[in-house]
Amino acid sequence: MLGIITAYYTQNNAVLIFSFYALLSSFLVLLILNILYIKFRIWKHKILIGGLLTICLFFTGSTLCLLKTDFLKDAYFTKQQFKALRIYISSEPQLNHDILRFEAEVTGGIKAKTLYPVTGKLLVALKTDSTQSVGLNYGDELLIEPIYTPVEPAYNPAEFDFKAWLAARNIYQQVFINQNKIVKLPSNAANPLLKYAINLRQKQVDFYRKVIKNDEAFAVASTLILGYRANLSQETLSAYSKTGTIHALSVSGMHVGIIYIMINILLLRFSKNTRWMIIIKLVLTITLIWYYALITGLSASVLRSAIMLSAVIFSKQLKRHINSYNVLAFTAFILLIFDPFLIWDVGFQLSFLAVLGLIALQLPIYRSLFFKNYFLDKIWATSAVSMSAQITTLPLSIYYFHQFPVYFIISNLFIVIPVILIMYIGLAMLIFKISWAAPIFEYIITFTNEGLKWIADLPFSGLTSIFIERWQVWALSLFIIFISIGLIQKKARPVICALCLLLCFQIGDAHQKMLAEKQRKIIFFTLRKNYAAAFINSKEAILVTDLNPLEKNYLFFVKPALEQYRVNEIKFINWKTDTATKYLIKSNHQITFYDKSLILIDSDFNHKKIKNEIPFNYVWLHQNPKVDISTLHEQLKASTLLIDATNKDFKITEFENEAKKTNFRTHLLKRNDALLVSLN
Repeated sequence: MLGIITAYYTQNNAVLIFSFYALLSSFLVLLILNILYIKFRIWKHKILIGGLLTICLFFTGSTLCLLKTDFLKDAYFTKQQFKALRIYISSEPQLNHDILRFEAEVTGGIKAKTLYPVTGKLLVALKTDSTQSVGLNYGDELLIEPIYTPVEPAYNPAEFDFKAWLAARNIYQQVFINQNKIVKLPSNAANPLLKYAINLRQKQVDFYRKVIKNDEAFAVASTLILGYRANLSQETLSAYSKTGTIHALSVSGMHVGIIYIMINILLLRFSKNTRWMIIIKLVLTITLIWYYALITGLSASVLRSAIMLSAVIFSKQLKRHINSYNVLAFTAFILLIFDPFLIWDVGFQLSFLAVLGLIALQLPIYRSLFFKNYFLDKIWATSAVSMSAQITTLPLSIYYFHQFPVYFIISNLFIVIPVILIMYIGLAMLIFKISWAAPIFEYIITFTNEGLKWIADLPFSGLTSIFIERWQVWALSLFIIFISIGLIQKKARPVICALCLLLCFQIGDAHQKMLAEKQRKIIFFTLRKNYAAAFINSKEAILVTDLNPLEKNYLFFVKPALEQYRVNEIKFINWKTDTATKYLIKSNHQITFYDKSLILIDSDFNHKKIKNEIPFNYVWLHQNPKVDISTLHEQLKASTLLIDATNKDFKITEFENEAKKTNFRTHLLKRNDALLVSLN
């Protein structure tokens, strides 16, 4: 893991060459020492051997990561100019409104009527034509124009970094293209096994669509059982997220475990007969587990569960002692050998941390309380499972999702039986085509959804807008490790270390709260077509924008930044609205915020001369005003020119070029970092 992480942040060919030779050297030394093991009594030098093995594993990880990094390869498709690219669809296409999105492998580039073999991945967004069926599936080969562009980074504070997310999937370029600009080839490059699995899953989804009338129940059934990315409503997603049960909607270890229990029950008679019967059961069990993993999309969490279960089943069959930590480490090792980039997958990280929690903490938590009553004991055992997984995933869950579900124990207890029933009834419907069970199936899903929504609506159901820094993630993680060791082993030193770490975490959080109370900031957001500027005073903000609180652009680009700065009171006003508060006055195209002043230039100023004796800090150009930049600079004596995304691209270029001639400092609010101005 350390080798992969190090290589990922130092990606270049020189590092690859060094890493490869270091791996080769360390391996050869280990091989020689193994040959001379008895002659030179190597067993006396365990630290040396352990150190060499660690070095060898480190450079194995770094070499694999760099070898898998496409843009380092000589045949990467961006390193040459082509007239057309030959690609094949490497993921299941997802249609959202009229945009079809999919990942594609680039296999060839056409230049001078010659096809050159190339490599690399693309994210494709295809604008579909409602009058023509696009008819694209996994494995289809296409010819497209080479109009790709680099994936854009996050421009605004706290914005989701889509570029980093795609880079962790080895994708660095994207293309937006119309349906009539592609040529579908008669060939197909699909992996036969994956194509079979995708086609089979689509048939099962179509069956659910046919027999389940409620759209939300259909979406949950398809997502929960088959791993199909159905269009769940925001309300349902929010309910699962706020109650800490979102794991139920992504096929994971819990689902594979339920499948394993079902297979064990169905094949119970095979355990009490001959050795051949036991072998048949072993083969059938592992085959069915991997078959289910295949048709659900082979996500990181499903692969983890399938590999771990296979290892445990084999160990039991061979009557070997099972070390759960070794099984977990072996599973991670196999997955990372196959795909080093999985280490950045959130599902991979949370899945392994959850299982680590189950292995390390579930039994100590369960043993901490004793119930004579059978049902209370089972409830406590289930609660211990939920608590152990929640504890170990807590730091990363807060870091990634910025929330903590207060009632996670109640909600996880609530969904145990419904999820089991949904899984078993849903699978029975698919296997035996039992359409008459659909109303019962639909009722259970609806009941589960409504129950979770009720829990999510309870007072203080979730702590939201929690933003922590990376050092706080490490501090919280180490706190959990030390406090767990101290309480389990009943030792004082680990507990003292844990309390010191918690104190550091709390001091950091208190410091951030103090800064938030005193903050005075202006954020000019970078958007694609809209405009937004937040004037922040302590935990209040005036937001000048054309967005509303429910728009995706506001939720994706603006809201995370305001939450990060702990703003809890927001007043929305638009370009034309005048307002006055204790700290901000907006009137007649002017804004005064403490000692900063702005003038808002739009079409009202077309071909007009501005008389002004007070210099402005910022001139904000909006919706293509017909003004002369050099004249503005001279008349307004402003220090910075702001050009927002409501201006057309050619006007933005024109304004920028004119500003350069007069040394007018310019900041573009489109495809550029947001401008953060701190007044303290």
